[in-house]
Amino acid sequence: MISRIRFADASAVFETFPRLEQYSTKPLGAAAPLDHARDLAASPRPATALAFLAHLLPRREAVWWGCQCVSTVLGEAARDEGLRLANLWVRDPDETVRRAALDYAQAKGLRTPTSWLARAVGHSGGSILAPDQPPSPPDRDACALSVNAAIVVAATLQPPLAILPWMRACAEAGVRFAAGDDMRVNKPALGSA
Repeated sequence: MISRIRFADASAVFETFPRLEQYSTKPLGAAAPLDHARDLAASPRPATALAFLAHLLPRREAVWWGCQCVSTVLGEAARDEGLRLANLWVRDPDETVRRAALDYAQAKGLRTPTSWLARAVGHSGGSILAPDQPPSPPDRDACALSVNAAIVVAATLQPPLAILPWMRACAEAGVRFAAGDDMRVNKPALGSA
């Protein structure tokens, strides 16, 4: 297994992305990133693990994980152009696809998990302005925040008792994926939190 982690310490993730503290819990001391992610996933607030993992993983891997989570949580309801563009970009991070995903996200108004995935792709690099405008790079954490939003929105579209179990299942899949294992999202037993 090859680790996909790009940080040596969990605190370094928060130092690199200062806004992450709005969405996740910073470790009190030195902590290995995977250990911190596991602790967050097992906590009563697994959404904090989702935010941390979206920032911990490299952009392309974070989008890929987000695609798997949204697809598993929503099933056929996730099969649309936003998901198609995100998956296409993961396989081949081409500028034309990135631009098409950004245009899709802007047209959809971020009302669906898949439009958030498309936004993550659109904000993975390059410019977020039209090609005829001066280049303007996305915020450094825009891709990660969009992946996080896609997964959270997908989970919140489920019945109330299923929301936390789905978030935890996605967080656990993210931990396995970050460690270099598969990222299959296991369907949670409903009613478990």
